[in-house]
Amino acid sequence: MGESLALLSALCFGITHFVNGLLSRRDQGMTVALHAQVGGTALALVLAPSLSGGSAALADYGWGVLSGVGTGVGVAFLYRAMSQGAMSVVVPVSDVGAVALPVLVGVILLGEHLSAPVWVGMAAVPPALWLVSQNTPGAGRERHGTLSEGVPSALVAGGGFGLQFLAMAQVDGDSGLWPVALSRVVSVVVIAAVLTPYGGGRWTMPTGAWATAVAAGMVGTAAIVLYLEATAHQLMAVATVLSSLYPAVPVVLALLLLGERLNRRQVLGLVCASLAIGLIALR
Repeated sequence: MGESLALLSALCFGITHFVNGLLSRRDQGMTVALHAQVGGTALALVLAPSLSGGSAALADYGWGVLSGVGTGVGVAFLYRAMSQGAMSVVVPVSDVGAVALPVLVGVILLGEHLSAPVWVGMAAVPPALWLVSQNTPGAGRERHGTLSEGVPSALVAGGGFGLQFLAMAQVDGDSGLWPVALSRVVSVVVIAAVLTPYGGGRWTMPTGAWATAVAAGMVGTAAIVLYLEATAHQLMAVATVLSSLYPAVPVVLALLLLGERLNRRQVLGLVCASLAIGLIALR
């Protein structure tokens, strides 16, 4: 049950980032992030009263705030990275921090114990992400520019997503959705705060692009709710790694919908990611 929820969360995360990544190629990335999070926040506020299954403690709201900070930083800088560099590069790079931080905390500080197959599966994730991020070699300057553009912003995004996963996993599964709603609100505030210094201060989008960003942001809220449910049925480290396999989704969608071609390294990376999922599910 926990593995399925985490993988469904990964699918939703991947769709969200793919759609908003496309928008970020035409509009300022952080502006896209802002409106996407507004849409996700609206959905969370609508769902929270009807789906609340229990009473949240003060600590749950505190973790929700911290998760919102991570979400805001992660989304803002990921979409900024997507507007600067290749999607197949910056998304896997951002995923490194999203995987590493919660897993290290879960194992080292929280005392979570993992079986040998799970360790092997998690060890397969970094090479899988690295292989998926390899573009078809080009010529000279174009090749080097493609691999480097957006990477600094992607690394910042990875740290933000790692904080998001780590904090949200500490929220009691019986606390309802109000901590998630609070997390969404905080993420909007964080993105608005960094939009002027890092995003050029552009606040508006064309109507069609705005509606798409808002819808994709709602899918992102569904992803974090699914992740929260997954951590209630699974070790945090395992749920985090499975949810963080979402970079494979933009690669596959780009292949099917945009006519992009995978090189041999990327195909090997997707096979490696599938192997990781199978091993981690054994736990």
